[in-house]
Amino acid sequence: MALRRLLDKVEPLFLKGGSLEKFYAIYEMIDSVLYTSARPTQHAPHVRDGINLQRAMTYVVWATIPCILMALWNTGYQANTAMTSLGLSAVEGWRGSFLSLLGVGFNPNSLWDNMVHGFAYFLPLYLVTLVVGGIWEVLFAAIRGHDVNEGFLVTSMLFTLTLPPSIPLWQVALGISFGVVIGKEVYGGVGKNFLNPALTGRAFLYFAFPAQMSGDVVWTAVDGFSGATPLGLAALGGIEAVTNSGFSWMQSFIGVEQGSIGETSALACLLGAAFLLYTRVASWRIMAGIFLGMVTTSLLFNLIGSDTNPMFGMSWYWHFVLGGFAFGMIFMATDPVSAAMTEQGRWIFGLLIGFMTVLIRVVNPAYPEGIMLAILFGNLFAPLIDYGVMKANIRRRLRRNAI
Repeated sequence: MALRRLLDKVEPLFLKGGSLEKFYAIYEMIDSVLYTSARPTQHAPHVRDGINLQRAMTYVVWATIPCILMALWNTGYQANTAMTSLGLSAVEGWRGSFLSLLGVGFNPNSLWDNMVHGFAYFLPLYLVTLVVGGIWEVLFAAIRGHDVNEGFLVTSMLFTLTLPPSIPLWQVALGISFGVVIGKEVYGGVGKNFLNPALTGRAFLYFAFPAQMSGDVVWTAVDGFSGATPLGLAALGGIEAVTNSGFSWMQSFIGVEQGSIGETSALACLLGAAFLLYTRVASWRIMAGIFLGMVTTSLLFNLIGSDTNPMFGMSWYWHFVLGGFAFGMIFMATDPVSAAMTEQGRWIFGLLIGFMTVLIRVVNPAYPEGIMLAILFGNLFAPLIDYGVMKANIRRRLRRNAI
């Protein structure tokens, strides 16, 4: 390989005043990111599948492609629509220069204008996330003498897709730093964290900077424009407020609405879910458990009813398409490290998240979006759930084999 030959040439220069161990630690980090073994183990007794960790993480990134494409188009569409309503014909700053250089207009009916305009907001968010989070990953890996794991590529993409398009970049850097360092590295790194790092960083930003992470003005990348998300409208006036504002269920299902940059489209999330289930990277039990928990809890609240809280009357099919429910169910909750490990535990884990999501959305008036907190709550209980399942299995086997 060209990289290997280059490192072999610079090794004598690098080792002057240094140590052989540090050189090869950095060498292995670079090699593990750019290359994978040509001879992965294919059969027992070592593994159950020929897929390795690098390929599994790559599959998750591929599964987010529909959400990324929808994020680019919808971000640009919402911005161009808002600019048209405000009578604006130009964007200030470097984005305006970038769009002008490419000859991009601001027509909301133009696919090209929408995609490039959305790209101008998505790219800085992702680059800041990737660079800052990557620095922390490499730093901790160098100190511990470990390889850099491909799992951060998944974390960086998922974290970016949960952000509002108008968030300041310095807050993006702070959020991913908190997620990587506090959510993962302080517990030992990949495979040892009990919280989802992307959600940990997102939750930190929400509680530390609520003005930039919630409210009507953060979801559309146009200064001076205020547009509420359908879930925010539902929290105030129920589904009637959503439909009266011009939102239909199909529109929300496709994702043509204000919201976090990559979470608005349930359709795009389902396309990613189909790929993850086909490749057996994500657990269908967790997804099914969350969906059943959400449906059961929403039907229960519909049955109870309320004269003062319109969220009691929201149907399960609206819960599914509003907010980041589909995105969290498919990409966040199925994280194999922070989720339950046992098959029965995954059902319980999913049901708990589905129940908590609807409970937070309906009962807690200060926080209409519940999937993020519900998943973090489920992460905390995942080890206990697995422990209870294993102890129950042990007791059952003892009773069965008792003489």
